Amino acid sequence: MTNKKTIIIFIVSFIVPLVLAYTVLKLELIPTNTVNQGEFLSQEVKLDSWAEIEPKAWSIAYIAAKQCNEKCISRRAELKNLHLALGKNQGKVDLVLLGKDELTEDGFKNYVYNNNQLKQDALYLVDHMGLVVLVYPITDDEQINRMTNKGLMKDLKKLLNYARSS
Repeated sequence: MTNKKTIIIFIVSFIVPLVLAYTVLKLELIPTNTVNQGEFLSQEVKLDSWAEIEPKAWSIAYIAAKQCNEKCISRRAELKNLHLALGKNQGKVDLVLLGKDELTEDGFKNYVYNNNQLKQDALYLVDHMGLVVLVYPITDDEQINRMTNKGLMKDLKKLLNYARSS
C-alpha cells in the first residue's frame, strides 16, 4: 500500500507542474512588463571587429552623419553630458560614433559601420563583445530625449552593478 502511495505521489509531482506550465503558456498569463527602459532589438546585431577599438565593458553608440548639423552637434553634447553624469562609472563606459568614415571628435571612439541594420536617430547600448543590446530612440522633443537619457542611465547603472556583483 505504501509503495502505491509513493509511486502516485512521485507521478503527480511531475505531472502537476507540467500541466500548470502548459496552462500558463496557453492562456498567455506570462507578465509582459520589463524593468529595462530601452527596447531590445528585434534581431541580433553583432558589430564585426568591435575589439579593434578596445571597448570598455559597455558603450553608448550613436550613428554619425557625414555632415553634422546643429541637431547632431547638440546630441553629441548631450552624450558627453550623459557620460559625465555616470560619475565613478565613467571609466567603464565608452562613447562611440558609428560612421562610414574615420571621424574624429574629442571624447568619442570611432567605429566604421557600413551596415544598414541600425537606424540613424537612436542611441545604442553595446557590450564589450560588439553585441548591440538595447536601442533608445531619439526624437525632436527635448523633454522626451531627457527621459530617454534617464532611462539609458538607469539601465547602464543596473548592468554595471550586475557586472560588479558577478
